[in-house]
Amino acid sequence: MPIQRLNHAVLYVRDVDRSVGFYTETLGFRTKVSIPGRAAFLQAEDSTNDHDLGLFAIGEKAGASQAGRATVGLYHLAWEVDTLAELKRIAGVLTERGALVGASDHGTTKALYAKDPDGIEFEVSWLVPADRLPAHVEMITAPLDLDAAIAEYGAQTRGGVGISVPAST
Repeated sequence: MPIQRLNHAVLYVRDVDRSVGFYTETLGFRTKVSIPGRAAFLQAEDSTNDHDLGLFAIGEKAGASQAGRATVGLYHLAWEVDTLAELKRIAGVLTERGALVGASDHGTTKALYAKDPDGIEFEVSWLVPADRLPAHVEMITAPLDLDAAIAEYGAQTRGGVGISVPAST
């Protein structure tokens, strides 16, 4: 059987409690299992997975990741939201926390880029539903105008339908 999707991600962090606080307070994850000061397993708010994110503490003296600058490694993880209203809400939360580092319109997705307390980059995105995509999809990177996207698609339009979410029959 072929691979279906990513089940979970695991990150090494300096302070697991600080990272748990960030991911729970900022992105709405909930702690499923915690080994205080050492590890935590978090579940996304609407997930039925046993965990979507694992965090392992390696200590405050750990250096910053050099992936993409001096070493190979992971660039970012991408979390998907169901509506543009939720993407806009998260943009506000990330801005308040000083974590938002960019926002892009990729044509097929509307994406926010942010960094966690350890500088690990992640993306939060809304996927244009399959029935709203043009016949010829061009991958672009343009500045994101969330208000314009909401005017075009609607704040409550469910994203990813027919792509990452099965289309109803």
